[in-house]
Amino acid sequence: MNKNEHTKLAREAVESYIKTGETAAVSENLPEEFYSSRVGVFVTIFKKDKAGRKQLRGCIGTYLPVQRNLAREIISNAVSAASADYRFDVITQEELPDLKYEVSLLDPLKQIKSMDELDAKKYGVLVRAADGRSGLLLPDIEGIKTPAQQVTIACQKGEIDPERNKIIIYRFTVKKYEEK
Repeated sequence: MNKNEHTKLAREAVESYIKTGETAAVSENLPEEFYSSRVGVFVTIFKKDKAGRKQLRGCIGTYLPVQRNLAREIISNAVSAASADYRFDVITQEELPDLKYEVSLLDPLKQIKSMDELDAKKYGVLVRAADGRSGLLLPDIEGIKTPAQQVTIACQKGEIDPERNKIIIYRFTVKKYEEK
């Protein structure tokens, strides 16, 4: 299992929260970037099904930083992915050993003028309507092969009808850290 600092912090945050009900304090022995940088972060949690396939178990994030630093951003979003993703029940203590974590650090958004500027494997998308509604989809998601699929799903997530609403599309890249 790849134990990089990003996924290790996400795992520790979830396990601490599920076992104690408390959000973990920020450790003092992380690399400097965890205390000094601020970026948008998504934490995705997977669980293997009985056939050994990776199944989504929770995913929450922010495309802009809302916490004081990267460490707090990872902890906050990891706990939310485990306990507040409306699509899933709260993770249980019994599930903890079977979970795998993925942490995506988002690079700044860039508005695009044409769908030709998108690549579903390379770029994530944020779709925003004039009334403020938005939907986001990370890059390189299994089963999503085209930018059109990506934009359609992002619109659905934001409850935006692109036929009725003028939309602005942004793209971004991520630095992805995942447990193997």
